[in-house]
Amino acid sequence: MNLAQYLVAQAKSAPERPAIRFEGTTLTYAELARRARRFGAALAAAGIGKGDRVAIYLPNIPEFPVAYFGIQAIGAISVSINSVFKTEEVRFLLDDSGARVVVTTAELIGFVPADCAALEHRVIAGPGERPAGSVGFDEWIDAAPGAAELVDCAPDDPAALLYSSGTTGFPKGVALTQANLHSNIASAAKYSGYRAEDRLAGFLPLFHVYGQNYIMNACVLAGATLVLFRRFVPDAVLKAVAEEKITLFFGVPTIFIGLLSLDLSGYDLASLRYEMSAAATMPEEISRRWHERFGRRIFEGYGLTECSPFACYNDLHEHRFGSVGRAIDGFELAIFDEDDRVAPHGTWGEIVIRGPGVMKEYWGRPEDTARALRTGWLHSGDIGRMDDEGYVYIVDRVKDMINVSGFKVWPAEVEQYLYRIPEVQEVAVYGVPHPVKGEQVAVAVVVKPGQTLAPEQVVEFCTRSIASYKVPAQVDIVTELPKSATGKILKRVLRAQGI
Repeated sequence: MNLAQYLVAQAKSAPERPAIRFEGTTLTYAELARRARRFGAALAAAGIGKGDRVAIYLPNIPEFPVAYFGIQAIGAISVSINSVFKTEEVRFLLDDSGARVVVTTAELIGFVPADCAALEHRVIAGPGERPAGSVGFDEWIDAAPGAAELVDCAPDDPAALLYSSGTTGFPKGVALTQANLHSNIASAAKYSGYRAEDRLAGFLPLFHVYGQNYIMNACVLAGATLVLFRRFVPDAVLKAVAEEKITLFFGVPTIFIGLLSLDLSGYDLASLRYEMSAAATMPEEISRRWHERFGRRIFEGYGLTECSPFACYNDLHEHRFGSVGRAIDGFELAIFDEDDRVAPHGTWGEIVIRGPGVMKEYWGRPEDTARALRTGWLHSGDIGRMDDEGYVYIVDRVKDMINVSGFKVWPAEVEQYLYRIPEVQEVAVYGVPHPVKGEQVAVAVVVKPGQTLAPEQVVEFCTRSIASYKVPAQVDIVTELPKSATGKILKRVLRAQGI
């Protein structure tokens, strides 16, 4: 078993079919397989083998799937790093995973620390000046001794680490196995009806589980074409729908909200036959407005990085507005009460999941793993209800998690950075509503006696240290924070007060 087998199979059966379309260029299945296997051979020549971790710190460019499938070919483990992460975040993921190689760009290499203990090789994709001690991506491939043969992996062998905050705190490496990925991408292709002649819009980030598994990997399984974009730029993507004959369009709620606000009469969208939204809850009103305007419903999926991610779909047979659907084949979903018992239908509680996509573990974190997988279910941390026919409705998120355009922001992580500001005595990070992003980050700061600190200074510090979506959009300097009798900061009071 090896995830790269699907790529190799497509290269044999349809070698000239486009696998990747990117900024006017084409990478056929034969070319993608050849480059991926040579990348795998280069890794092997550098001493990288089965079970070793290789980090991909790239934007959406063709080198991403080349590196990914090369890593898979030799049985190594891909480690995905968000391409907007900066030095401290990159350091944490490289050290935590023990990655021996990082693949990145000349633009991003400056955020890769020089002192990561396990890191041995820095491979630079694309143009730009390369620092000393690094090697060019194409140069590495060209120097490879042939093409890698696919390593046979066990179903339970980890294939990928994708980082998630789980239910609390700093990011945790979600170890997804060969069996997790094989089953999940097959389900994605089945439920979304992928065909070899399809062309998928690939503007969602490939470092994210949705873009990586549901879109990229399932696309290769089906032998379809991934039309890759660096990011979502509405005019460019909408023009490309006609130019590239895109048939499948994947987004998150904020993208569909934005598109509904545009005049789309100047774009030829006739090739589209399917739209899907995931990664955050789609507002029922937006789904209805889309259906009224275009005559097609937006299909919705639900899951977590911890379940590869696909677990729930709305719906092959009956779509219900406001729901994320029912469990897909092989999966079960339930609603648990506070005592980890199944709650009656219609009752709010925590959404729990079990099935073939559920992760093996949090990398190197047995206690967190045991907590997340207790009672034999994956505890999502999401609050929802289920009706009598198994349709799930998400009611809320874990109380402190902030959902910014589908990206999870955990207050504890941001607070750790804010406490590095010398003038800060106490901070509380929480989410406030935003009409497009869903939520944005807010922070209340208590300054040390005799010190001064301006909100602009807090924003500037965060901008240098962490990804842009984690940077507070609202900073309030306060004299004290509301607390319970035990000293716990009451963030619900801050949210209610709007400070």
